[in-house]
Amino acid sequence: MVDIAKLIRTIPHYPKEGIMFRDITTLLKDPAGFKACIDQLANRYKDTPIDYVAGIEARGFILGAALAYKLGLGFIPVRKKGKLPGKTITQDYDLEYGSDTIEIHHDALHAGAKVLLIDDLIATGGTAIGAITLIEKVGGKIVEAAFIVDLPELGGAKKIQALGHNVFALCDFSGH
Repeated sequence: MVDIAKLIRTIPHYPKEGIMFRDITTLLKDPAGFKACIDQLANRYKDTPIDYVAGIEARGFILGAALAYKLGLGFIPVRKKGKLPGKTITQDYDLEYGSDTIEIHHDALHAGAKVLLIDDLIATGGTAIGAITLIEKVGGKIVEAAFIVDLPELGGAKKIQALGHNVFALCDFSGH
């Protein structure tokens, strides 16, 4: 069995002093590691009623598209503002270093659609909570928020759980 955590590189002091950046590009470039990552997620959700996988820009696109394909589901991109053509719905959210805006197409999913949200990492939870709020705005129901990495000391998973949503991560790292 592949140890996902061992394939994730840590880059100290990025993007600023004191941050331990968990870089999944080393996992993605490892054929066995990437396959194990998607297979573990697919095994978790194979019997769960899900209509769509939604991935948060940018690494969530890689994971979400591969997982949606493996599960035979559609994929919904949650993008940064101004990146989608046509009519969109937007949501502002707070980041550790400021704020930003994400969006999806206004017709990305049908009311009551069951959505699995995925991204590479959960830290403070701002981006994921913004995506959850956005999906719910258009009538979607979050099945679970899934991540490769959880940074539990930053509390993002607990914030999502406090909103009544389940959270899953393949591995976690102490520190941030």
